[in-house]
Amino acid sequence: MALSDLNPVERNEEGIAAVLGILKQQFGERFQTGEAIRGQHAHTTTYIPTQAPDGVVFVESTAEVQEIVRTCAAHRVPVIAFGVGSSLEGHTNAPGGGISIDTSRMNRILSVNPQDLDCTVEPGVTREDLNRHLRDTGLFFPIDPGANASLGGMAATRASGTNAVRYGTMRENVLSLTAVMADGEAVTTGKRAKKSSAGYDLTRLLVGSEGTLGIITSLTLRLQGIPQAISGGVCPFPTLEAACNTVIATIQMGIPVARIELVNALQMRAMKNYSKLDYPESPCLFVEFHGSDAGVAEQAETFGMIAEENGGGPFLWTSVAEERTKLWKARHDAYWSSLTLRPGAKGLSTDVCVPISRLAECVTETEADIAEMGLIAPIVGHAGDGNFHVLVLMDVDNPKEIALAEKFVGRLNMRAIAMEGTCTGEHGIGQGKVGFLRHELGHGVDVMRTIKQALDPLNIMNPGKILPGAG
Repeated sequence: MALSDLNPVERNEEGIAAVLGILKQQFGERFQTGEAIRGQHAHTTTYIPTQAPDGVVFVESTAEVQEIVRTCAAHRVPVIAFGVGSSLEGHTNAPGGGISIDTSRMNRILSVNPQDLDCTVEPGVTREDLNRHLRDTGLFFPIDPGANASLGGMAATRASGTNAVRYGTMRENVLSLTAVMADGEAVTTGKRAKKSSAGYDLTRLLVGSEGTLGIITSLTLRLQGIPQAISGGVCPFPTLEAACNTVIATIQMGIPVARIELVNALQMRAMKNYSKLDYPESPCLFVEFHGSDAGVAEQAETFGMIAEENGGGPFLWTSVAEERTKLWKARHDAYWSSLTLRPGAKGLSTDVCVPISRLAECVTETEADIAEMGLIAPIVGHAGDGNFHVLVLMDVDNPKEIALAEKFVGRLNMRAIAMEGTCTGEHGIGQGKVGFLRHELGHGVDVMRTIKQALDPLNIMNPGKILPGAG
């Protein structure tokens, strides 16, 4: 994605001025226009320039979101939802200015239904907050994108993470939601039933829509029972291909692996230095199994044999919680450990996803690309889904390095698409991947634009995101 590909959105200065006055009067101190707080609500974790909103409202109810959206619609002013700001592709930027709706104060857990394995929460609840609340019920919410993201933001970007190979993504785990649409009306997309064939699937339409169709104000989520036993460990491999082939064989054999994460040799070097792990500096798989005591032991032993057949091992596994926590803390800190490989540099985090049968080929070709371009770019992956991430370390003030990183990301995205994969497995399109969506979906983009125009004819809902050309 070149910076020139960012969708321009025309500012409506007169409308913005009117809305700022109205919201200040309505919300008082909960409406902020200071430069620092506006910048915080548009920050990006890549080199994409910050495009700050004109004001930030800290909302506390669905009714308040409706009030703001109606005001903005009347004056044709953009609205951008904000959770905790952990998204990676410029989702919270305001290219045409407008109002950021901060949902962090909508953080109530509205209900938990242990017998039905579900709960209903407001969008500002984070995944860690929810799991702390659920601990005494014997249940947990499994989607773990690494960051302590808000659940509304996770639904909006269709997040997944390390547990997705067993428990699915947000797409499978949101039973229904309530969202405020562009006309200010609140829509509830379903009930608590585990399945329904009643009409269009509005839940799935809004999950992954990145705030471009509506602003999520509550979610009903599927929960899981906390496993009786958990085992896990790290297995080294001589090559990335051997590690990927082990993943493929494990999945094809139907072993119910809960997590199977790939790190390449460079990433392992960073993790050893940062998290003080004592493993070989080689490609490794971080693996975890959930089930009964006997079941997780049998699964770990079977995985160890598969790894050995592919030249890997030894697979050192444990069921001791403290030891497993250290391993997964190191995996979740992969971003921070990577930054130590080039002090002072910043990271451009990108992800793709391919059919699992093409994973070894895609990762191997990507490593060759990194070497050819002379980049420092470690690889980690949710390998059980065919999804992997590359963190390109670069000087964001150097135009040549930015151009080289863009070239690499473009080649990676097109490689994944050519392998019948996707340019983003879980980060979303936002601004950063707008230029690749038509390559992936063709005329499907025009269908998306038709939906966008029907539901948001004034183009006020997070404009400039997802759709190439006209927001």
